[in-house]
Amino acid sequence: MTDRKRLPLSEFPRGQVRIAPSILSADYARFGQHLAEVSEAGADIIHVDIMDGHFVPNISFGPAVVKAIRKYSDKPFDVHLMITDPGKYLDTFVKAGADHITIHVESDGDLHEVISRIHASGCSAGITLRPGTPVEALMPYFDEVEMFLVMTVEPGFGGQSFMADQMPKVEYLRKAIDASGRNIHLEVDGGINAATAPQAIAAGAEVLVAGSSVFGYPEGLAAGITALRP
Repeated sequence: MTDRKRLPLSEFPRGQVRIAPSILSADYARFGQHLAEVSEAGADIIHVDIMDGHFVPNISFGPAVVKAIRKYSDKPFDVHLMITDPGKYLDTFVKAGADHITIHVESDGDLHEVISRIHASGCSAGITLRPGTPVEALMPYFDEVEMFLVMTVEPGFGGQSFMADQMPKVEYLRKAIDASGRNIHLEVDGGINAATAPQAIAAGAEVLVAGSSVFGYPEGLAAGITALRP
């Protein structure tokens, strides 16, 4: 494991909306520069989508790329593992520079054990689910994670349209988190822009993942991030 100081999301106070640009929508030809620019523009967290071409029908990048771009930002790296066997590759992403790691409830392996390993590495842990998976599938992990992620698109590709029918999941989790008193963050990912962000925030989300609406914003990255804030 790397000895770089971690910033687990458990150290982030709740009650403030945070913007997590997804670098899946960055310009890969100038990845490092784009990452530095979005960090300077006001991003709170950097969302890193990892796809294996098996769990989802797309391939993004691996730990070598994460390690290469780590030096361009001091923001927390929120690594979303859309892969079949997250336990197999967990250590490599920790070493590459992850600060927080989210796994899918539909993934293979003993996910309780994977979450325990994430914590042992010094990272905070999250769990997420596909749009077609009932929200109750997250409940066995309620006392083990620092973040729930609700996918508001089918995972695999950026630029998709926001699925408003996922908002009841956000509302359900918001009520459960508030009732528990635990410092669990609630994140949404998919189709987030200036028009849909208020819906997610109203439902109870406090971490907004946005790709094309930030990196493709006509007035620039800072304006794209500002447009998402309440």
